[in-house]
Amino acid sequence: MRKVLAAALMASSALVVTEAPVMQAGAQVNETIRQIRIEGNQRIEDRTVQSYLLVAPGDAFDPARIDLSLKTLFATGLFADASFDKAGPDLIVRVVENPIINRVLFEGNNALDDDKLREEIQAAPRGIFTAARVQADVQRILELYRQAGRFSATVEPQYKPLDQNRVDLVFVMSEGPVTGVRSINFIGNDAYSDRRLRSEIVTKQSRWWRFFSSNDNYDPGRLEFDRELLREFYQNKGYYDFRVISAVADLTPDREDFYITYTIDEGEQYTFGEVEVETALDKLSSEGLKRAVPFSDGDLFRGDAIEDTIDTLTYAAGIAGYAFVDITPRLEADPETRKVNVTFAIDEGPRVYIERININGNTQTLDRVIRRELRVAEGDAFNRVLLDRSRNRVRALGYFEEVEITERAGSRPDRTVVDIDVTETATGELSFAAGFSSVDAFLLDLSVTQRNLRGRGQTLVARLSASDRQQFVDFRFQEPRFLDRNLSAGLEVFSTRSDFLDVSNFESETIGAGVNFGFPVSENTGLQLRYRIQTDEINLEDQNVIIDEDGLVVRTFVQTEGQDTPDDFFDDRFRVVELSDVMEGERLVDQCATVVVNRDPTCAAERSDITSLVGYSFNWDRRNDPIAPTGGFDFSISQDIAGLGGDVQYLRTEASGATYRGIFRGVRASVRLSGGYIEPFGDDDSILINNRFFRGGRTFRGFDVAGIGPRQVFTLADNEGNVTDVKPGRALGGKAYYQATGELTIPNYLPEEYGIRTKLFVEAGGLGILDDVDITDPIFGQTQTGAFANIGFNGVAPGTPIVSQIKDGLGLRASAGLSVGWDSPFGPIQFDFSQILRKEEYDRTETFRFSTSTRF
Repeated sequence: MRKVLAAALMASSALVVTEAPVMQAGAQVNETIRQIRIEGNQRIEDRTVQSYLLVAPGDAFDPARIDLSLKTLFATGLFADASFDKAGPDLIVRVVENPIINRVLFEGNNALDDDKLREEIQAAPRGIFTAARVQADVQRILELYRQAGRFSATVEPQYKPLDQNRVDLVFVMSEGPVTGVRSINFIGNDAYSDRRLRSEIVTKQSRWWRFFSSNDNYDPGRLEFDRELLREFYQNKGYYDFRVISAVADLTPDREDFYITYTIDEGEQYTFGEVEVETALDKLSSEGLKRAVPFSDGDLFRGDAIEDTIDTLTYAAGIAGYAFVDITPRLEADPETRKVNVTFAIDEGPRVYIERININGNTQTLDRVIRRELRVAEGDAFNRVLLDRSRNRVRALGYFEEVEITERAGSRPDRTVVDIDVTETATGELSFAAGFSSVDAFLLDLSVTQRNLRGRGQTLVARLSASDRQQFVDFRFQEPRFLDRNLSAGLEVFSTRSDFLDVSNFESETIGAGVNFGFPVSENTGLQLRYRIQTDEINLEDQNVIIDEDGLVVRTFVQTEGQDTPDDFFDDRFRVVELSDVMEGERLVDQCATVVVNRDPTCAAERSDITSLVGYSFNWDRRNDPIAPTGGFDFSISQDIAGLGGDVQYLRTEASGATYRGIFRGVRASVRLSGGYIEPFGDDDSILINNRFFRGGRTFRGFDVAGIGPRQVFTLADNEGNVTDVKPGRALGGKAYYQATGELTIPNYLPEEYGIRTKLFVEAGGLGILDDVDITDPIFGQTQTGAFANIGFNGVAPGTPIVSQIKDGLGLRASAGLSVGWDSPFGPIQFDFSQILRKEEYDRTETFRFSTSTRF
């Protein structure tokens, strides 16, 4: 309790004067302070208390200064009480210190965890306990509960005294029920229904399926934001005069929910009138800039078009060399014609420089990893265009869920501070993929990737993959700033064993290593150089056959069961021929032995080679957004030359390009064209099967892995020569492919918090072209006899007429379908449902595929 003793001090002074010897009229006696004594302090030193006083020993007893000293002591927040007393010539200062907070505890909080509450309050261990601060913290906690929709929540602060003038501060909460939004209604809306307007605002009506969201809780602050969203929506639809008259929230009779009612005035719909661009800058042409304006007289008025035009004109001015421009749009609405005339006035603005760049939110990623992607630096001239590029470059890293750049005033009028706020996302990934196909294929693929190792932007991949067709061990490391230069460098070591015996009758084993270097050519282009050396061993399926003296296959299988029922071939059983089955004049050899006259043409691929390969990739990226582009394009081309040493010689070229377009909100379209070609040179007259292109599975939805392209095909016929069936054999791959992929991202009208995305897709393309040595003439025979001794099909009788031939060509294949992505709690999951539109009769199809990954 404050005790102001000015009156007492005045009385004491008067007493002293009275007791003093008689002085002449008009004389004045000023009593001075001999010393100041501090009493009652425990932790705070005497000199600290004296530093807050406005009087000192030797000063006069001035009641006004003593009163001001008292107020200063209270203002420090260190004292619960203070008083001044006069003892003769001494000034005594008595204080009662505020307690120190030992612990801050929370009780009764279930909806909000302790960490969230501690972030909002000021009270903290070893802090000063004051009633004012505690009450302010109570209000902050109540505001948090209101934002969470709990308007009946109460908070009672309690404290427990401890020794040494310490206290435990306890906030006891009674949270109460969640206050939801029972209904949202609109009054005055004629052009758009209540349902459409509800979809444009953040606040949602309380429904059972919104258990992951808090947007269906009543929040007054969100209500104001929704008013602005409604204004933007209507103005983008041409309603220039739209306004929200009122937004009222009424508590329901049961006091559990709110009724929200918006009263709006839509006004009339306007179109753009005359559009002009005015500028006095020498290097800017008004007519040229006017052509950059994306709207003209008669177009529907849209508020966002004004903002987009300002950005476009700012960018155009920046290209012309004007980093500082002021663009002011003047809007003149004519109610009679319902037109809005727009004039953009461009003038050179004041020069502003970047004083400081702050990066916030990067708890894992190092600052320098972000700063090296920025196109501006501290001390540079402020440039909006370069800041936008910087934001896109930081987002393109893939380390952040959100990247926001804001500016605020600096220490001087010509200085600005740039704040970059990032929200980090998981960059580690533990993934697996699985799929079901039309030919009994189940695929499983596991991998572990860290794209931001130790927050330095480095990429490390350690992959162990085991699937039906491939065992893969891969180790890759990529440094984006090698030797602290704008140069990336990478190393890879890999070993792959691929088993395509069921689709292409071969298996391969590859062991290799490689290095790569990449650098930017310009702001939007980059070049990567690489070298790789590897050993490839290709083995065809081991298969014993018996040949005659002329080298012709006479037997591959020996029937072990079913001889007693020659008319019933379903009980027939066979085994591979053995040495004991060889008769006079015959030999047992492998099917790919060189003595076999009619051996499979793919036997020529059985070999072991060393490949020494050098190549490059060129990338050109002009997308307006690296994550969800709504405009722009990207293009890449790569070439690899094998033959600088080693046993294999070829030139492989691939190219891909895509264009992107935002149609309207929530709907984006993209079209990608890609193609590739590989050609042998030098001593090689054909491309080995493991170096050819294969398409299908993830690379061509709707078709199985290696599902399209050249293939060995078996045609079955009856005894009269009529075709009864076509059986696809092993895939041979092709030297060339072309493909077009169209995707349309569409809204699914599910709550956004579910994280479900849908898009339609269309795939079209072809794969083909084999070298002449890889194409053999058709072979005619009967199943399980002669040249087809090793060919049999379920349900097909031995001796059925059969023709084996190589099908080749770049025929068009096409598929369409629906792709559904879900950001599940376990990681992103992708579902692909496909419908075949065009195929060859020997293609292998796949109607469903899913893949998923878990991030960390």
